[in-house]
Amino acid sequence: MKKALFISCLIVLSLASCSAPKVAKSAAYPQMYEQESLTVLLMPPINRTTNVEAKEYFHTTLNVPLANAGYYVIPPFLSMEILKKESAYDAELFLDSSLKPFGEIFGADLAVFTVINKWDKSSIGATVKVEVEYIIKSTMTNEVLYNRKGEVIYDASVSTGAGGVLGLVADLAISALNTAATKYVDVAKACNAYTFQDLPTGKYSPKFKLDGEELAGPKEFQVRLKNQAY
Repeated sequence: MKKALFISCLIVLSLASCSAPKVAKSAAYPQMYEQESLTVLLMPPINRTTNVEAKEYFHTTLNVPLANAGYYVIPPFLSMEILKKESAYDAELFLDSSLKPFGEIFGADLAVFTVINKWDKSSIGATVKVEVEYIIKSTMTNEVLYNRKGEVIYDASVSTGAGGVLGLVADLAISALNTAATKYVDVAKACNAYTFQDLPTGKYSPKFKLDGEELAGPKEFQVRLKNQAY
């Protein structure tokens, strides 16, 4: 329900990858259905931007869409503390390494990696542009089971409804202020909610193993999102 309510407040204004061939989720992510995973470990996001806080924004917002999809997510704050103590805070060191130790320590079937490649905020354009990649790997086989990469433009513009030059100036001024006040956590939530719309459901979902014929999203996408709450 929470997932549906949150996604309903996001308006998809443009999608550059809409011409990509449509495939069923069972064909796009066959190993997700074969492994029948239950427990998910959120690895510390890999931040390749100059925004040092982007790592925290994503890490604290990943659990909701995954839990809503029917997975048990190891509490992020607990797992982060353990990973820090075990000198595993830099997830880039483990992206191409064996994940079996994480499966043994946490009892996790899946490890979720997030790579943040861009986080640019423009008050003039009233947007926050994020480029992010999501990689879900099996801790048992080390194989990539799910992978999506996208450019998300978060639109924080506001329209006063007033016409003419004065109305345009007012819209630009209010949009700039709104962009400056936009909570980065909301941007991360929007990215996560949009990307994981096509995630195969986990064992706690009533749709478990029944959603295979639903269409998967494109592996690479470009989308413009607007939160109606702003």
